[in-house]
Amino acid sequence: MKQYIKDMRKLVGHRPMIVSGASVIIFNAENKVLMLHRSDNDSWCFPGGALELGESLREAAIREVFEETGLEVTELELMDVFSGKDLYYKYPNGDEIYNVDAVFITRQYKGELKINNESRQARFFDIRDIPKNISPPVIPVVQELKRRASQLLQ
Repeated sequence: MKQYIKDMRKLVGHRPMIVSGASVIIFNAENKVLMLHRSDNDSWCFPGGALELGESLREAAIREVFEETGLEVTELELMDVFSGKDLYYKYPNGDEIYNVDAVFITRQYKGELKINNESRQARFFDIRDIPKNISPPVIPVVQELKRRASQLLQ
């Protein structure tokens, strides 16, 4: 968790906060998407996380992917910005957030895939075979990804 959010949590406790962040849907050469199996809630998500102070959404997306996967991403295309009640989440520790998630797509990455302690594993999935246990605030993103699958896989 970023220092800014830790500092804010000291002031607001577990009460709901609006947290802005970015995530990236990474397609491999077989048109499969990279997902991470989270350690904290035993569910799947895309690489991403919260903004740091003074950071742009694009910078956050690039940094978070590298921190969580060891991959360097380029040529990010904004898929959509997700927000609202569907992106509410209560962490296992009781912290509540309403996410504002700028979701990018890329097919350009390099490096060796290696996960940090936030994840149990990383795998590429066919869009039609994404696991059922998706992290709650990622469900709307997966739904939109599936809705746009035919145009994204061209």
